[in-house]
Amino acid sequence: MIGRRCALCVGMLAVLFATTTLRGEWPQFRGPNGSGVDPAGTYPVAFSPATNVKWKTAVPYGQSSPVVVGNHVYLTASDGDRLLTIGLDAGTGRELWRKEIKPATRHKIYRANDPASPSPAADADGVVVFFPDVGLVAYTHDGQERWKAPLGPFKSFYGMAASPILADGLAILVCDQQTGSFVVAFDRRTGQQRWRQERPTAVDAYATPMVFRNGSAAAQLIVLGSTRLDSYALDTGEHRWWLPIGSSGAMGTALASGDTIYIATAGSTEPFLPPFEAALQKHDADKDGRISSREFGQEKEMAEHFGFFDHDADGFVTDKEWSVMRSLGVGDFGAVAIRPGEARGQLEKSAVQWRFTKNMPYIPAPLLYKGVLYLVKDGGIITALDAGTGRLLKEGRTDKALGEYHASPVAADDKVFLASTDGKVTVLKAGGQWEVLGVNDLGEEIHSTPALSGGRLYLRTRNLVYSFGDK
Repeated sequence: MIGRRCALCVGMLAVLFATTTLRGEWPQFRGPNGSGVDPAGTYPVAFSPATNVKWKTAVPYGQSSPVVVGNHVYLTASDGDRLLTIGLDAGTGRELWRKEIKPATRHKIYRANDPASPSPAADADGVVVFFPDVGLVAYTHDGQERWKAPLGPFKSFYGMAASPILADGLAILVCDQQTGSFVVAFDRRTGQQRWRQERPTAVDAYATPMVFRNGSAAAQLIVLGSTRLDSYALDTGEHRWWLPIGSSGAMGTALASGDTIYIATAGSTEPFLPPFEAALQKHDADKDGRISSREFGQEKEMAEHFGFFDHDADGFVTDKEWSVMRSLGVGDFGAVAIRPGEARGQLEKSAVQWRFTKNMPYIPAPLLYKGVLYLVKDGGIITALDAGTGRLLKEGRTDKALGEYHASPVAADDKVFLASTDGKVTVLKAGGQWEVLGVNDLGEEIHSTPALSGGRLYLRTRNLVYSFGDK
């Protein structure tokens, strides 16, 4: 009996040790509060399908990023008409559970997106996932459904991509779409709606929100939209302040350090579309003052994007619809440092501390790590800025990974990790004068942002999830 108890104790200690050594919180898209930074742990420079692999597990396709809480890795995926939530053991990669939902209807979205694009959010009580064809669903750590909050249907030609976050007892989701955008908060434990705030100025944006805590001031929810940056009271949803911006897509999640908020948006001082009159002259063959899908389709590069312009889905683009799309991305764009203070309403220009407008990323969010703001864009172009002043410290390329970049950069252990869509992961020596330490080829496309937790690098490729760590 004593021997059996000792054996049980040893087993329990082994489980506890495994959980403790792996314990690190990467609870949402881009980790703690969307920062993209793990403050502890030692991470490898070199890794591949055959190097420094702790485990690898085959999973169905999805563009959502993995999250890590305790000894669990969570991700979502789609397989045919099934929407999947999957829980893996963080130490071994073993699948612990899989839950599926078959939505009553599926809404067609642009081919570059997928039904499992938003990333999960997890905490001590379990995991919350968002499927645009279903809504929010909460599971316990062992895969039991706790609640479901139906949402939609949504009007988003390219598909919804913002991920939920968990904060102060709330599950929060930004639902920006072609029309009818809003941000909503649910009780984390019960799924009951706590507040909802309409966002009439937001059109087709894809950024995950961030919580701004500045000293003793009440927590704010910071939401990057297509035409401006907005602040809401976290507990009530009350609209507090806003700042006009130019943002082509509003994909880069905001960051915060102390009393300063950082964003990075791609944009322009001039519209990328011509005036509607010029578009009519080019496309309006029947001279009815509208552009039909057939007329629009005469221009091959634009044909598959007709639904992006046709907000009411009536088969025609009008002057009003064209003007809305023409305005997107126009304005004061760039990497921006903002100190809102206790402002209400539109922020004064003095709230902007600095702005930098060269080499702006389209999809990847910025990264703030040890006083340096990093930007990565297609072509492997890397820009490092002094976070305090906006001064350019270094710009260059990772010349062995020149492809497109959808994943956002993450950092830990004085290293910055950059993943390109063609499966190349660059590791930088962090600093204003960053250096390329190595480029690792995973051999499969990567759309998901890596997760960092307890010295383990979790990378999702098209068909696999890897856990890498130093031997």
